[in-house]
This record gives sequence, structure tokens and C-alpha cells, in this order.
Amino acid sequence: MTLPEIALSTGTLSRQLSARIEATVQQALEQQRLVGAVVLVARDGELVHRQAAGWADREKRLPMSVEAVFRLASVSKPIVSTAALVLVAQGRLGLDDRVERWLPEFRPRLADGCAARITVRHLLSHTAGLGYRFFETDAHGPYAQADVSDGMDASTVSLTENLSRISSVPLLYEPGTAWGYSVATDVLGAVIQRVQGKQLADAVRQLVTDPLRMTDTGFAAFDPSRVATAYVSATPEPHALAEGEIVSPFEGTIGIPFSPARIFNPHAFASGGAGMAGTAEDFLRLLETLRRGGGELLPTALVEEMARDQTGGRELPAAPGFGFGLGFSVLRDPALAVTPESPGTWRWGGAYGHSWCVDRQQKLSVVAFTNTLYEGMSGRFVTDLRDAVYGVAELGQ
Repeated sequence: MTLPEIALSTGTLSRQLSARIEATVQQALEQQRLVGAVVLVARDGELVHRQAAGWADREKRLPMSVEAVFRLASVSKPIVSTAALVLVAQGRLGLDDRVERWLPEFRPRLADGCAARITVRHLLSHTAGLGYRFFETDAHGPYAQADVSDGMDASTVSLTENLSRISSVPLLYEPGTAWGYSVATDVLGAVIQRVQGKQLADAVRQLVTDPLRMTDTGFAAFDPSRVATAYVSATPEPHALAEGEIVSPFEGTIGIPFSPARIFNPHAFASGGAGMAGTAEDFLRLLETLRRGGGELLPTALVEEMARDQTGGRELPAAPGFGFGLGFSVLRDPALAVTPESPGTWRWGGAYGHSWCVDRQQKLSVVAFTNTLYEGMSGRFVTDLRDAVYGVAELGQ
């Protein structure tokens, strides 16, 4: 498969756009909200902004580079979700297949002990009734008690064993009746393995990253010198993330026991929801392929299905105006979300400090990978960058 190269535009509009973005990034660096960042913006197939700023490793005085490799966390989800949809396009997997068809050993039950029907669509849309350990309020929650790995810790558990632990926990709700962010993409990864007959890392490479020439993206990083050091937002400045350090993305939750060393361990289980590493440029290739309709990777009809809100109109917690498609959130109501983005815009991020969006009406794709959690995922920088891309200040909004 051959994709057209993304050319760098140098027109007046691009210079104005870049000036706004550079000012936003510089402010975040000067205010010590970020340590380093890579920001890419493509409009109508042209790369109109390409920037690396700050430090890849502050203590070693290593500047950030556009070639830097980042721990992707939940940016893994749209990659693995796309792999599943490639199998659907090939006629080898059905969106409404019951998961037990492919994983007969995976049969979590409802809280009342009744059997549940979980489909591939439920996994992709996070409507399966599963949860995340890091959302629990303390170490006595059901996922903590079952010792479920969220895919970012130093657990030595295998994917098979982790699925067994997930399956032992009662579902939070009947599949399809609510929405809840969860380990569903890890379960999806096991489905992909079973259908493809390969380990997940090999399957994703065959189905997505090789066809798109995403050569620096995978489930392990083999050149530590290229991997950006991870930092944690703190006062007066971010500090380097320690091995095993627990950082909560939301108040009142137990948090994530991060293992930044995990990405260098080729024996760590392949977490479909959080376990990949890659570059911003690689990820932009995926977004642009999907924005353009899927190219040779996916038929347009399946891209449209990815982009369709699958929640039945339900609200996402702390994200008014957004629904969820097959692998990412979908903007339903810009007014409710208080955003200049167009209806239907795709958006998500990653715990290690990333955000991205695709506005198909504006023919726009934006990737912002930072090495600072959680500022780069859900802090002020995300909103400031969005407004810089859309020129909100110039529009008087």
C-alpha cells in the first residue's frame, strides 16, 4: 500500500497558524506546565505545522525532536481498533459477533450472576460493562481485588491471565445500556489475536502499521535513546515519573501505578488499550488515512461507522456534547461542548500526556504528543492548543 506523502505548506495561512501554535507551546513551557512537546497539524492533506519544542529529557538536556518516540497510553486504542476493523473489512470478524465466539473462556457475568452478551461493537465503543482499575476509589475495588492490570503498570501477568481476571469481575452494567471507559480494548486485542492467529504485536503490525508505514510504532521500544522521558505535572515544575509512581488522572480515584520501564520490556503483555509506543508522525499517518476515507486500509463505510456515535445519545462523563464511536469520542454538540470544532469531530488522548483530533469538515488533523502527564492530556494546554488551531482569539470567540 502506498500513501501520498504529506507536504509541508508555507503559505500565509500556515505561517499565521504556526505563530499561534508556537506561542501556545512556548507559554506552556515557560509556565512549566509542559517539559516537551511535538505538535503536527495537517489541513487538506498538507502538513501546515510541524514543531518539536522543549526537552525530551530535561535532566540530560536532550532537546525534543519530531522523531521522538512516546509511550502512547490510550493513543493505542484507535490503532488497535483500526486493526479490528481491518479484520471486519476482510470479512473475518463481525462487529456484532459475540465475543465468546472468539474467546469462549471470556464470560463475565452481570452483578446478579446472569450471563451477558458482549459483542465486538460493545468492546470498540466502550459499552461492554467493563471498567478500569484506576477509576476505583481505593484498593478494595473489584478490579483491584482481582489484581487486574490496566496495561501501564509493571505487572508480569500474561494477556490470557489478565483476561481471566477481568472476566472474574461482575460487569458494571448490561452491555449496550450505558457507556464506561474501560479495559475493553485489551479484550479486543485478544479477539484480534485469535482471529489473526498471531500475537497482538504481530497482528497489529500486519493489519495496520506495516501497510501505513508506521515504522516507529509498536508494543515495545528498542532504542531507549529516542524515547522521551515521562514527567508528572507538579509545582513548581514537573518531575520525572518514577517507576511505580501512582498518579491519579481524576480526583477521588486510586490512580495508575505507572511503569515507564514497561515499554522496554518485550515480554510485557501487549495491552491493546495502553501498551504501544510511537511517534507523532506515525500517528498522523493513521489519522489522515482515516480522515480521507480509509484509503486501501478500510472501506469508507467502515470509517463512517467508526465515526458514528455508538452510545445511543448518552453523555460521556466530564465531556458534555460528546458521544463515542468505534475507538474515539465523536463531537455531537459543539455549543454544549463549548468548542469551535465542527460537529462530528473525533478526539481523544493518552495518559502520558497526549491529545489529538480530526475535524473532517475542516479537513483538519491535529496531533500533540507531550511528555508531561496529565497536562498534555487534559490540562489547559489542550484547550489552548485547540483555540490556537482554530484562531479563536482572531475570531473574537
